[in-house]
Amino acid sequence: MSTLAPSATLAPAAAGRRAPITDWRPEDPEFWRTTGAPIARRNLYVSIFAEHVGFSVWSLWSVMVLFLGPAYGIDPAGKFLLTAVPAALGGLLRLPYTLAVARFGGRNWTIVSALLLLVPAVPMALLIEPGVSYSTLMVLACLTGVGGGNFASSMANINLFFPDRLKGRALGLNAGGGNLGVPAVQLVALAVLATAGAAYPRLVPAVYLPLIVLAALAAARWLDTVPGARNEPGALREAAREPHTWVMSVLYIGTFGSFIGFGFAFGQVLQLQFHDRFPTPVDAAWLTFLGPLIGSLVRPLGGQLADRLGGARVTFWNFVAMAGGAGLVLYAARDRSLPLYLAGFLALFVLSGIGNGSTYKMIPAIFRARAAAEAELTGDREAADRRARRLSGALIGIAGAVGAAGGVLVNVAFRQSFLTAGTADAAYLAFIAWYALCCLVTWLVHLRPGSRRLAGV
Repeated sequence: MSTLAPSATLAPAAAGRRAPITDWRPEDPEFWRTTGAPIARRNLYVSIFAEHVGFSVWSLWSVMVLFLGPAYGIDPAGKFLLTAVPAALGGLLRLPYTLAVARFGGRNWTIVSALLLLVPAVPMALLIEPGVSYSTLMVLACLTGVGGGNFASSMANINLFFPDRLKGRALGLNAGGGNLGVPAVQLVALAVLATAGAAYPRLVPAVYLPLIVLAALAAARWLDTVPGARNEPGALREAAREPHTWVMSVLYIGTFGSFIGFGFAFGQVLQLQFHDRFPTPVDAAWLTFLGPLIGSLVRPLGGQLADRLGGARVTFWNFVAMAGGAGLVLYAARDRSLPLYLAGFLALFVLSGIGNGSTYKMIPAIFRARAAAEAELTGDREAADRRARRLSGALIGIAGAVGAAGGVLVNVAFRQSFLTAGTADAAYLAFIAWYALCCLVTWLVHLRPGSRRLAGV
């Protein structure tokens, strides 16, 4: 993963151009106060915008499927596959996108990653109309996965700009601003449905074409590259051998995977479960953005609760509540109760947002506890802390990539359930079982009394 060599100053500015950064010392209080903070804030604001656009493109198919009426000849199982493939590619791209920041520079890679969003958006704006083949739609849906990679590179880049004491807030704002791209694209689709109707799906990606170009131009104009950042492939290999990496990946599938999976699937599931109440896409679209919106806004709450109560404790009870929320959705679907169904799904979005924050807080706590024990044995606290930061960064990258697979699993679960039984009941039961597994894993690894428990997590 990316690390930062200790150093810091600005090169002399060429005439009419902003000075490039040649040296960066965010942990130096005087440097941070006089020079670092304004630069870091400027980069954070541009990063939030670019990541937001990327998340919106990644989420395009959560609403595009609502436009695919009978004229397209696609059944519900086929539509769920269209919402699954963007999550798959987005997850696969997270690790290489993270490594690209140190390899090419944060500014350069943000420009490139923003322009890559045109690869799915342009053909979508040109090709989606009745008569287009399903294979073409599958390729276009898969290509929107590039927006999922933007999250990883954006987080890796912003992590380099801020001192340790401010990283949590900065990364929380960056992540929250990106996650808001999910409800934002759904609001854009709602506006298109309400004004132009379901016959014009191409207008939704077309809206994002100027925003993609603007994100690339903003990155070129206002972003910087932090000097001294370098990749440490050895950290990835070491983290991959660490059991806690895969424990946290399982938990992150349950939190972030649920958020992105439900965000992609909610509108379609709502219309299928309550077709009599939502006979047209616009009838369902006005509700679909609420869940992702609330889930994005409450994400910082999970981190704050974890700070006060402990990440493992918050994560454990959060998964208990998620199992209860999925149970409520199952009951409401069988009882045909729309109010209970909406309450259950909104609860799942809220809880997945809280779980995003609490699981992310657990990762550095795991290695801080490990560093404290290691320092007692070796007497070298600085080396132990350095190794803890190195492994924490690598674990976050791996868990983020694996966790995105949850978005695939959610949509595949819905697809298989509707394909075999005509209802989503089996999918809800699968979600309850997964959340129960996450509860058990959290308790066994982090909360069970005994010598294996990690203090402070």
